[in-house]
Amino acid sequence: MQITDVTVELVDTPAMPPFRWRTGLPGSDPAGIGGVLRIHTDTGLIGQSRTPRGVILADLVARRIRADLVGRDPLARELLWHRMWELDRIEEFPVYAFGLVDTALWDLAGKQAGLPVHRLLGSFRDAIPACASTVTFATVEEFLDVADQCLALGYPAIKLHAWGDARRDADLCQRLRAHVGDDVPLMYDGSAGFDLADAVYVGRALSEAGYLWYEEPMREFSITAYQRLAERVDVPLLVAETSDGAHWNVADFIAAGTATYVRTSDKFKGGITGAMRIAHLAESFQLRAEVHGSGLASAHLCMAIPNTTFYESLVYTNPVVREPLVGADGLVRAPSAPGIGWDAVG
Repeated sequence: MQITDVTVELVDTPAMPPFRWRTGLPGSDPAGIGGVLRIHTDTGLIGQSRTPRGVILADLVARRIRADLVGRDPLARELLWHRMWELDRIEEFPVYAFGLVDTALWDLAGKQAGLPVHRLLGSFRDAIPACASTVTFATVEEFLDVADQCLALGYPAIKLHAWGDARRDADLCQRLRAHVGDDVPLMYDGSAGFDLADAVYVGRALSEAGYLWYEEPMREFSITAYQRLAERVDVPLLVAETSDGAHWNVADFIAAGTATYVRTSDKFKGGITGAMRIAHLAESFQLRAEVHGSGLASAHLCMAIPNTTFYESLVYTNPVVREPLVGADGLVRAPSAPGIGWDAVG
């Protein structure tokens, strides 16, 4: 089997429902142009992956990626994963674009085998609890109301994205703990909004409130800053969400003593292959590798990674609408369609 073409179909993407992130970050995406990457083969099998940033992907494919992939064996995923890193040396691929080829190759391999991707990876489980991961709501009272709705809809855990104000966020986190009690797992994501001093302030509040993890409080450019934070707070840190370099970079976060959890994902860590590398690296240090973001590819990773605990389900609206992949019991179940399964959902 050989790759005969690599194409990008540009598709209109509707505007997302209005929502916001912390102060300083853009909120919901406006209408735009997405892209469907397709890797074609001489057997007629096609693997695909999807992105909301179709124009950028189309340019990268036209200038670099198509010429490098055509004529190669699509099952040689290790070789092609390293080829993308070689091209990255010239292009400096956006972190979200790097793994699109790898994910499409896994989709293709699953279709050839007639198996969902998590079965090719070696399934560990057939269901996982979903964490309700909020956008940023207007007030403490609205956050508490959203939390009540999430728990009523079956979500067993809640992760906050708050305002990026250290005092206000710390107060919210402690008030949410008092509101839901001690038995609900709670997490907090700083979305890289703080410097070290404010990160320490929030981290100490999270420690007092018994939060499960403290995620990305600072930009991930300085591992030394994360070392200083780890020395000053007791709450477990979840690190390396948006940092470039896949497992190579995550290894330095671990070696520096900053991590109790690390982030892994197909979106920011070099596709399925990069995500699994990070999961195995973390496991070798008895650390957890939590899968970042929602969607079918994330669901496959959650089924295949032993040292992950939650599927991240984004909650965009109030009233809360439960994500279709999440059941009424708060569980996400293993996808069953061959490949990633995009063809099955349209």
